[in-house]
Amino acid sequence: MKIQKKITGAVRPCVLKLAGTALITCSLLAFDHPAAYATSISGDSLTILRLRENKRDDQLFPLYEYLNLSASDTGSQGTISVQLGGWGRIDLGDRSSQRRSDGDIQYGFLSYRANKNNLQFNAGRQWVVEGVATERLDGLYLRTDLVAGFTAATFVGTPVTTNPNFEGGELIYGGRIAHTMPKYYSIGLSALRNETDAEGLREEEGVDLWLHPIPQLDISGRSSYNSLSKGWAEHAYTLSVTPMDALRLSASMQRIDYKDYFYHVTTSALSLTNGILDPNEELWNVGGSIGFLPTKNVNVALEYNRYEYEIAGDADYYGVTASFTTPTALTAGASFHRMDGDTGPLRYNQYRAWATQKFGPADLTLDFFDVDFDSSITGRTNTYSLAAAAGYNFNRSLRVTADIDYQRSTDFDNELRGLVKLSYAFGFGKEGK
Repeated sequence: MKIQKKITGAVRPCVLKLAGTALITCSLLAFDHPAAYATSISGDSLTILRLRENKRDDQLFPLYEYLNLSASDTGSQGTISVQLGGWGRIDLGDRSSQRRSDGDIQYGFLSYRANKNNLQFNAGRQWVVEGVATERLDGLYLRTDLVAGFTAATFVGTPVTTNPNFEGGELIYGGRIAHTMPKYYSIGLSALRNETDAEGLREEEGVDLWLHPIPQLDISGRSSYNSLSKGWAEHAYTLSVTPMDALRLSASMQRIDYKDYFYHVTTSALSLTNGILDPNEELWNVGGSIGFLPTKNVNVALEYNRYEYEIAGDADYYGVTASFTTPTALTAGASFHRMDGDTGPLRYNQYRAWATQKFGPADLTLDFFDVDFDSSITGRTNTYSLAAAAGYNFNRSLRVTADIDYQRSTDFDNELRGLVKLSYAFGFGKEGK
């Protein structure tokens, strides 16, 4: 064990040195890049002001800013780019959390995309989505096409966690290899390991697939296995059939074992140690839907899902949704669903109606949602919300929206929330020889 710790202790500095070396190398490539065919800088800004009041009568007005930036340079061999994104928050009224202001760098990495073989190399803070891995990490990512339809991807780095009370691990690494025939199928095998001091926090393997044997049929899904708890964490598969343009059929199946699926997480709400999730729980979910377009402007869908919990009990969820559009840019719809479960909170009727109308650069949306319980939930059998939103496009880059939401729930007699959102996209480029 001592030897393992010494080796693992040396791994992280090596990874960081490797990431630094790769970053410097990419930077040198950028400076030594051949004469550019196109250089561009683009980005978008999203400013959100929320307005609400909590149970303690605090006036909460948190102001959020989300900013994404991209700078790229395209040459004869490929494209080098820098991607950066982050957010910040400041409370204009009472404190909405422990700190009056907060922020985070969501991603920031240097990327190289070659013109051949779909080669991509990233270095820095980034999201990696490869099979069983959907991770944010500080490190390296490499993906490329191989021969005869094979592709491969690999990553290594340090996990990024947003909750300091949860152990994110010192090192995470893994990869995926897949074989694809673009018109017919894609099958991938993937694995990851997350560790600290040579002790495994997560160790998962998985298979993902997409099958398209005929134009009318699609099958997709994934299975993941937890090597540390020695159990299958999840099976999730979906089948879709389109026998004609006006008819679409789908079916789905999902199985989750909580002790394997939530074995080690960095989000407190999903932790098996907080008492909210029972590690002995298992979920089976099967369902399907039928979508029908009687005319090109009308869409009707019938849906059914069967939920079977080992501990919480079973429930059936079914209903119908209908929507339509008009030549005057009006979109409207309504739905009814029934949840018929073994316990009181899982026995209710659910109603919804909505409409959106465009007026040139402006638009208006109304949305009503109602839940009628069979029995009282904290003294109330009916909850509902009514939302109204309005938006205006000043041009292709600038949009302003505002909405107000009134709710009567099991927690609040009357709750009024507001939101103002300003979104702005910008960019410019320079053509070169």
